[in-house]
Amino acid sequence: MIAYVRGIVEYITADHVVIDVNGIGYNVNISTDTASRLPGEGELVTLYTYTCVREDAFQLFGFLSRGELELYKMLITVNGIGPKGGLSILSVMDVDDLRYAIMSGDAKAIAKAPGIGTKTAQKVILELKDKISIDDVLIDHEIAVTAQSGSFKNDSPEKREAIEALISLGYGQTESISAVNSVENIENMDSGAILKAALKKMF
Repeated sequence: MIAYVRGIVEYITADHVVIDVNGIGYNVNISTDTASRLPGEGELVTLYTYTCVREDAFQLFGFLSRGELELYKMLITVNGIGPKGGLSILSVMDVDDLRYAIMSGDAKAIAKAPGIGTKTAQKVILELKDKISIDDVLIDHEIAVTAQSGSFKNDSPEKREAIEALISLGYGQTESISAVNSVENIENMDSGAILKAALKKMF
């Protein structure tokens, strides 16, 4: 099938973009989040695509990164989430937010997507939680930190253990990572010390 489409942006709407590839216009379905991040009309763009073939339709669903595409493909394996449902979820939350929601069991956040009820959101969490590792979430988080601050903090096993311990105590994924990242002189501490310091940040 079509792995990606690279061409000139012809025009963009809230849910699809037409890309001119050597004189042929490809109509690609996209999330509103992707629409907001596309370059302007007349600019070159590459979209990584999922191809949906049915008796009455041949549709392309496009994403700006391979990571987004892979998470989308995981989403649509969940019973009750079709190609449009997957886009609906990614229209109300970006990839990082969705991973955090799945890891922390935040069904309410996922259920904010149009057409996705609480039961379906709970299915997403149940079926995908074991497929998303904390290392993946931490890597994406640190990449975001790097983009914003220009600095990079290497994750240590002690840091990961402290975050996992906070999560096991019932704290959310996002607040656990935030608390651990706020600990000073973390490179000189073991996981137990990091955990104690992070817990103080929670109060």
